[in-house]
Formats: sequence, C-alpha cells, structure tokens
Amino acid sequence: MSPDKPLLAIDRVAIVMNLVPYLVERGPVSVTEAARELDVAPDVLRSLAEGLVVIGLPDGMHNDLFDIDWDLLDEHDELQLLNTVAFERAPRLTAREAAALLAGLQLAGAAPGVAAQGVVPGLIAKLSRGASTAPAELTVAAHPADEVRSAVMDALDRGFAVSFTHQKPDDSPTTRTVDPVKILVKDDQWYLRGWCHMRRDMRTFHLERVSDVVVTDIPAGAHDDPEASIFGTADGPLEATIRFSSHVAPLLGQFLDHAVVKAEGTRSRAALRVADPTQLKRLAARRGGEVEIVAPDEARIAAVEWARAGLAQYL
Repeated sequence: MSPDKPLLAIDRVAIVMNLVPYLVERGPVSVTEAARELDVAPDVLRSLAEGLVVIGLPDGMHNDLFDIDWDLLDEHDELQLLNTVAFERAPRLTAREAAALLAGLQLAGAAPGVAAQGVVPGLIAKLSRGASTAPAELTVAAHPADEVRSAVMDALDRGFAVSFTHQKPDDSPTTRTVDPVKILVKDDQWYLRGWCHMRRDMRTFHLERVSDVVVTDIPAGAHDDPEASIFGTADGPLEATIRFSSHVAPLLGQFLDHAVVKAEGTRSRAALRVADPTQLKRLAARRGGEVEIVAPDEARIAAVEWARAGLAQYL
C-alpha cells in the first residue's frame, strides 16, 4: 500500500481483521516485519495494534477481548497478543439464525464456481454444529431457472456441449447447441457464454430465455473468448449506436460503462456493445424521447413496432 495514499476506514478494518489472526499464528513478531507482510506503514500498524485493547464488549473493560505485551512493544518494537478471549469465546447462534444462514449458503452454492470448490458443505456442517439448538431442516425450493443453471454448470464442469431452446424477444424460438465457456452474472442476471454450433461463433445467452436444457454427450471444444463481458459479441449484432440528451447520461447507467461517447452540442452519441440490440427499445421508451436509437436498423424497427403495439392497447 502506497504510504502517500490515505488509509480509509474500510482499509483500517481490513488490516485489523487480518492482524489479529496473524498475531495469534505468528506469536512475537517485529512491527517492521508485520507491516511488510500486511502491506501497511509501520507507524500505522503500531497505532492499529495499540487500538486493539480498546475493542471490547458493552460495559466491559478496555482489554476484555484483546491485550498486547506492552513491554515487548516498548522495548523491542515487537507485537504479541496476551489475551485472545475473543477467539476463545465462540458465539452461539440461535436455531433461527442458523437456519437463515443455512438457507443463504444453499443459495450461494448455486453461484458459478462456488459449488465446485467444496466450501459450502463444510460451512453448512459447521453452522449446524455451532447453533445453540439444532436448526430446522430446510431446503431452498429451486426456481425453474435454477434447473437451467444447474444443467449448464454441469455441462461446463464436465466439458460437454449443452442443447436448449432459446427464445429471443420478438422472434421465434430456436434450438441451439453450445460449447459452454463460462457463466457470467451481472446485476443478478445469469448468462451463458459459449460457442454456438449454429452461428459458428461465440455468443452470450440470457438464461432467463433458455429452456429444455439437455447436457449432450458431445465433448465441448476449446474456444478463445475475445469478449469476456456480457456487453460483447452476443446472439445478435455486435454494436449499437444511440443518441441522447447529455443531461440524461447519468441515468443510462451500465449502458455507457464500456461505450465510446462523443459530444454533439447539447446531445451525445454513444457506440456500445450489447447482447441484444433490440432490447434498446426499453431504454428509449423509459427516457421519453431523450434517447434515440440510431443503429442498427433491427433495433430501430423493434422500437417502432413495440411502441405501436403499446399504443394499440389504448385504441
């Protein structure tokens, strides 16, 4: 950590959280060595270590949870914890608290890459043993989309192609066979990134639009992915262009995160990569004429037809 960079409160908390287990494991250690390993200035580390003794319980003494060897620090500039009751006094969870955490861990286990690490089962077992009373047995009911995710992750882990029905908005469903490359999560939305056998190219599929998933016995090939973001080559045109009033730029959020924006007087033009350009119609509709879809024509036509269909509901 650069000594010129100010140490934020969140950085101080992170250092303290690492410092305590570090001192418990290492025993007496010089301030200089500890500062080097924890990537912090020695004077800052010394100050944080001295502050450990004031961490305590409500209405308790200043060294209830931690205390340090002051003589060792003053005479030899070394750190050693003398009192670690905070580690020895393990908190006990109520059965309801443990059940809530267990439910959260089951959901976390569905995240890409988490289940494969084998961490979640061990945490679940520890929480079950650490509760004051046995938590109720529970299972988080799977949403239909979870079955899709599970099948896709299974195909990815085992190295086989996956076949499914893909429903694009405003288009007929198609059957795709895809060599899965990775699973992406963006703003709680799940996407499959892989090599589409039909398009002969890398594509991004929104898993909410995927159904009837089957893990095939076709070995998945190795494919380079030049576009790692979900805002890259997708099942549709690569690039779209919009024109918008400059004052609405803060409202366009992630659409402009990777866009090339050029000012044109009081308006701006942005070239952006999107997974499905036809979905820009919603962006344009929400901004009430402040956003214009310039290209591609497919997206412009989709926006016009969508607006006409909405108007027809009131006629």
